Amino acid sequence: MAKIYLNGEFVPEEEAKISVFDHGLLYGDGVFEGIRAYDGYVFKLDDHVDRLYRSARAINLEIPFEAGDMKDKILESLRENGFGEAYIRPIITRGKGSLGIDTDSCSDPTVIIISKEWESLYGTELYEEGLKMLTTTFRNQPKEGLPPTVKHMNYLTNVLALMQAKTWGADEALMLDTQGNVSEGSADNIFVYRKGAVYTPPVINNLPGITRGVVLELLEEMGYEVKEEDLGLAEVFTADEVFLSGTAAEVAPVAEIDGRKIGDGEPGELALQVKEKFGKITGTEETGTRIYQST
Repeated sequence: MAKIYLNGEFVPEEEAKISVFDHGLLYGDGVFEGIRAYDGYVFKLDDHVDRLYRSARAINLEIPFEAGDMKDKILESLRENGFGEAYIRPIITRGKGSLGIDTDSCSDPTVIIISKEWESLYGTELYEEGLKMLTTTFRNQPKEGLPPTVKHMNYLTNVLALMQAKTWGADEALMLDTQGNVSEGSADNIFVYRKGAVYTPPVINNLPGITRGVVLELLEEMGYEVKEEDLGLAEVFTADEVFLSGTAAEVAPVAEIDGRKIGDGEPGELALQVKEKFGKITGTEETGTRIYQST
């Protein structure tokens, strides 16, 4: 049973409890990150912690210690559990308050770090066959409200989108924004390959994924032209390849959207190449932070 970091202490998983008056539970008032550790290294730890703190600033939530301390606590969480490979979920909520939404009632934020052994999000078979996606009727949150560029705890839109996709036999949801542009999956960014160029939506209607940034760098190193621009469903349906990226998903090829084959209906060559190259740069000194100090 894993130990959970909770407000300064490591406690057994079954003893990790928060107040029923915590505003994270009552209102989804908080932020989080999803981070991966590979072969003794935490992948892109600095980038993930930076995004966590930017998300917190976006909702005016003050994390009670500096970013450097957060990195140390994440590494300590992995060492406490003896993990060299894991999924890490730091969570910061507004903390215990009143039943009202007024944040003045919340004094101390709740800080949680979960570390858990984790396989790839979709399972080996789907990575080999390619995912089936469904364009969900649930539109991503508009930038005029709480924008999808903030990794906040209110994921109900994403939950409903994935639920709808699975109800209709798909593996993942394709979400549009309120203007009808392609946004993202329920938990991953999307890439479209067509006629030698790769397209991905600009980071305004989707989360600025850490893995997304890495994939962009890999594509440029491979010599592909990469364009960040608005995409409609027609551009996705007529793509030669579509693939997803995310911390939990890593790089996942898409075989079908709304019952239509993408390309030949098999994982595309480019997606497989990117997936292979991504696997080679995880668990390394160049992209990771060492969990255990070398002796």
